[in-house]
Amino acid sequence: MTGSPTGPGGRARPGRVGGAPTDPVDDADRAAVTAQLGREPRGLHEVAHRCPCGLPSVVRTSPRLEDGTPFPTLYYLTCSRLCSRLGGLEADGTMREMTERLADDAVLADAYRRAHRAYLAERDAIEPLGTEVSAGGMPDRVKCLHVHVAHSLAAGPGVNPFGDEALAAVGEWWRAGPCVPPST
Repeated sequence: MTGSPTGPGGRARPGRVGGAPTDPVDDADRAAVTAQLGREPRGLHEVAHRCPCGLPSVVRTSPRLEDGTPFPTLYYLTCSRLCSRLGGLEADGTMREMTERLADDAVLADAYRRAHRAYLAERDAIEPLGTEVSAGGMPDRVKCLHVHVAHSLAAGPGVNPFGDEALAAVGEWWRAGPCVPPST
């Protein structure tokens, strides 16, 4: 596999979320996401990004779960290989370093606040939760690289600075092929 995470290899994706194409969830996608997560997904709304192998890598979730519980994490990273690589970055202290940079870099802090506002606007366009809580520690700290990378993949480059940085740091996670066998 070659190319970028949004490059050749993914299926055509109808619809748009925050400028990013999306797919409705079909049975094959649901099976792939279940295999990636090792459990049934909750609040699954649509596929927000596909890996070049064609499998979902990010899903968009409903702002409320089926039982009405608020679920503020709009974009959920599903690719188990990418999740593992991000876990390594988190274990190396990357989130702490990113949070420290927010205090020293006004331009970065402003970009991160814009990412937070964009995330809230996208979620609230589906269903307002009446909260300023977005995900991943935004806008004051970085507490989950998985959320930021999911946001970057779904919204595209230039929206979430820490998601973009983490993606650059993990490299071509898809190169080894699908993280789970595609369903047939």
